[in-house]
Amino acid sequence: MPLLAQTPVPPYYAVIFSSVRTEGDHGYADMADRMVVLAAQQAGFLGIESAREALGITVSYWTDLAAIAAWKADVDHLAAQRLGHSQWYSAFKTRIAKVERDYGMDQAQQ
Repeated sequence: MPLLAQTPVPPYYAVIFSSVRTEGDHGYADMADRMVVLAAQQAGFLGIESAREALGITVSYWTDLAAIAAWKADVDHLAAQRLGHSQWYSAFKTRIAKVERDYGMDQAQQ
């Protein structure tokens, strides 16, 4: 998977998930990997970018709000959310934003 998501020309949507983890893994890494694979199979999924240090930030990209709502309601994703609330996160915040514009430098241009 490339480091930067290959998103289409805007508009599209971004789900920004910021989190602070609890101590220990408790199955987190395996579930996180599983959720990326599952999300990529969802209608409307465009890509994902993630970084984890003291603060973890994962941004997933979607075609529309309906696709985001369907992902949030996915049975396996709901199970992961419950584990996140009870075991993996001491704090988290989810933000949904419409991407109106994007720009940057492609690695091939370097």
